[in-house]
Amino acid sequence: MTAMTTAERRGYQQICADDGAMMVIACDQRGGMRTLLSADPEVQKQISNDVLGNTKADITRYLASKASCVLVDPICAVPQLVDHGVLDRHTALLIGLDASGWDTSPEGYRLSKLVDGITARRVRKLGATGGKIMIYLRSDTPAANAHNLRILDDVVTDFGREDLLLVVEFLTYQLEGESDDAYKAKQGELIVGGSQICLDHGSKVLKIPFPGSAEACAEVTRISGSVPWAVLSAGVNHETFLAQVDIAMANGASGVIAGRALWKDCISLDRTVTRQKLETLAVPRLREIQAVIARHRSTAAAAA
Repeated sequence: MTAMTTAERRGYQQICADDGAMMVIACDQRGGMRTLLSADPEVQKQISNDVLGNTKADITRYLASKASCVLVDPICAVPQLVDHGVLDRHTALLIGLDASGWDTSPEGYRLSKLVDGITARRVRKLGATGGKIMIYLRSDTPAANAHNLRILDDVVTDFGREDLLLVVEFLTYQLEGESDDAYKAKQGELIVGGSQICLDHGSKVLKIPFPGSAEACAEVTRISGSVPWAVLSAGVNHETFLAQVDIAMANGASGVIAGRALWKDCISLDRTVTRQKLETLAVPRLREIQAVIARHRSTAAAAA
């Protein structure tokens, strides 16, 4: 297990709230955000990066200002969030390196992609606290991971050279020809296995899908050792995610990096609607998540 450097630890402290837990608002999606803004593929094609940037600015203003950090993309969101004074000075900033979507190998494996030109040095120049990379992994199929792990190794090395915090996220996926039932039966194992792979490749902070059970969460905590991990929302509804956060925090998670579960049914091409729903629907959801985290942090502190 590779320990954080002093600079990385300082960055990690900044993406955490006063209680030491991560409460990061994720809005680095592009393609996925377009599909939420309109169900019409033709309308989606007309949604510009400026529109996405305005939506991310509203999410930052209404949600991230009440959290510890915001995760955004380098195409639509920065440097505007900083230069236009949208980002509160007390809110940390993570920048996602991954490009929207994926390529597919001849074997049907998902091949991760990065945004061109977004290095650790560029992330630093954009005023960020750190970066985030997302790769696809199938821990039971080593051949599926070779391309993506080369990307991860290069990025880990790059951020290590700059001594800049890097959050590593992975997603697992269904292989071609794999039945729904077979995939669902493996998901917990794949998430634990993917976590181990990321740890083996030098990850110092993990962002992972909910592992599926208390036992699997505890196993992720065991293999992670001193490496903190946060659970992502993966677009599930708020009630489902709240229950997942409760289980994850009870079994060693260090916080939450949440996006669509908070805001997916709040955003609109009408910014007035977006702002109204963020304030009346998303903010109360955020407060509920924070209450779950606070309860577990208080219990842990009392037991220490």
